[in-house]
Order: sequence, then structure tokens, then C-alpha cells
Amino acid sequence: MKLNARDANAWIAKPPPDRPGTLIYGEDAMRVALKRQDLVANLAGPGADEEMRLTRIAAADLRKEKSLLSDALKAQGFFPGARVALVEDVTAHNADQIVAALSDWKPGDAHIVVTGGQLKPTNAIRKTFEKHPSAVAIAIYDQPPDRAEIEGWIKDAGLAPDRDAMGALMEIAQAVGPGDLRRMIDKLALYKHNDPAPLTPDDIAACAPASTEAELDDVLNAAADGRTGQIGPILARLEAQGAQPVALVIAATRHFRTLHAAAADPGGPASGIGKLRPPVFGPRRDAMLRQAQRYGMHRLEDALRLLTDTDLTLRSTARAPQMALMERTLIRLAMMGRR
Repeated sequence: MKLNARDANAWIAKPPPDRPGTLIYGEDAMRVALKRQDLVANLAGPGADEEMRLTRIAAADLRKEKSLLSDALKAQGFFPGARVALVEDVTAHNADQIVAALSDWKPGDAHIVVTGGQLKPTNAIRKTFEKHPSAVAIAIYDQPPDRAEIEGWIKDAGLAPDRDAMGALMEIAQAVGPGDLRRMIDKLALYKHNDPAPLTPDDIAACAPASTEAELDDVLNAAADGRTGQIGPILARLEAQGAQPVALVIAATRHFRTLHAAAADPGGPASGIGKLRPPVFGPRRDAMLRQAQRYGMHRLEDALRLLTDTDLTLRSTARAPQMALMERTLIRLAMMGRR
């Protein structure tokens, strides 16, 4: 069976008993690894490795010794409990062994967990799992975790965020990978150890990962707040991190387009900010509201025209230094908001 995202999350959170196997595949190895980690933990429990109820098989080893998986399915250990046979990083070369093991599976055998990269629809392993009546195939796409998934991680970490903190976590989820987000939540659990107070945006800011996205937000806010003196140093750090001027102008256009939508709302900027999807909470909401009110709708239209002209110049054959051109545009935007 092929599961959609909602059913896949339910399957991983509470795997049904007496099912033969699960295939998890996707282009992003980190996302696949996180789902595999959760599935194995929920199948066999936290002590599976120590109790030898988890057998790990590399795809390359399976190619050399074709009986590894079949033997792992039938092997009985000294400790009671569910058993898992894990085969990682499979390719089309492992199809015969995996298809044969799935066909020979009997109730009481270990659950087969198979992980792979971006398997094509014609891949024999993928086709076998998708057509199997009781095994499942789960595709992992390169998209941020949804709210239910993040809430599950927060609950497992023993945290209780307030509304603004949850909004801040959702914003961070759009900017960082799921691995960084999981590590940040683990860090928050240590940060809030023995502190019964709810998780707040300040707690999240203290533990948020440093990234290019954070620097990008800084330079956009510096421009929109009229802080011209900060634009050059932040751009220098971004350039050192490998940021491209075209990516900067795209991000700036997105930011100022959001401000324009808020300023143009019939109910005023506060009403417009409240209608944003995804919602914006906490300090970021206050900053965007202040920026939309400073510029007003008409000056934001001028700002968008300037950004469009800059984008066209950056993508043209002009020989102007691109980062210097981007810096000049951001300074002009800052000055425009200060008039």
C-alpha cells in the first residue's frame, strides 16, 4: 500500500502489529533518517539495540550475502518483544533479496524496514511495497514538517509552548531542516529543565540555530527599519557564507510584498498582518506591523518597483558588481522608509 502524508504519520507513530514491512524513501536523506528512527523506536522500543532485537543490514552487504535479510527475519533472540530487520540505502540491485524476503514473511517474523533515496515508480522494491496488501510504502518529500508532527516532537520532549512560542516554532520550521529543528527542540528541553513555566518566544530565540536565514532576516529588517549602517556588515557576512545577490533580491521582494499586502488591507496593517498565512506571532509580527505602518501602501509599491528593476539588472548581462548593487538597493529602501 502507498500511504499519504497523514496516514504515513499515523503508521509511524503507532505501527500496526503483525505487518510484514515498511519502505521509507525520499530525496532528502535526513528526512528519511528521522522517519526511520521514529518508526524503529515505535516498533521495537528504546531497548531494541541492546536486546539484539534490531538487525541492521547495509545494502552493499546484502548484495554480497543474499541470505542476510531472510536469516534476520527468522532469527530468535534471548529477549521477548518485537524484532526489526533494517536495510538502509537500498538500490535496484537489492530488489531480488528484498522482494523474496517480503514474499516469504510469516507472522512472528521480524518487521522489515527498508530505506532508500528517490526511488523511481518503476523500481521493483517500490512497486512491490506499493502493491503488497499489508506492507506499506511511504514517500518523504522535501517539505517542512507539519504542525501535528512538530507538536508530537514537543510532547516527546516534555515541553508546553504558549501560542506565540508555537507560532515561532512554525516559522523556524519553514527556514531550517527537520534535523536542525529536532536538535533545537532537544536543546529547548535541556534549557527548560526543571522550569515549569510554558515555553515562550524568548526561550526559542535563545536556542534557535544560527543560519544564513537568520542573517537574511536581519538584513531585510535592517533595510525595512531604516538602519542603513547595519546593512553593509550583514551583507558582508552573507557574502562570506555564499549567499547570492539574486537570492537576496527574491527574499527582499517576498518580504516587501508581504508588507504591501498588509498595508493595502481595508482594515489597516494590523488586520492585514493578522490574515497572513502562515500566521505570524510575537516579535516578528510587531516588527512587520511597524514596517508596514512606516512605509504605507504607496511607498511599498515604489519599493517593489525598485526591487523588480534590481532583479532584472542582476539577471541581465550587465557587468555591475552584483553584491554592491544589492547593497545600494537595500540602502535606498531604508532611506525610502525614513522619508
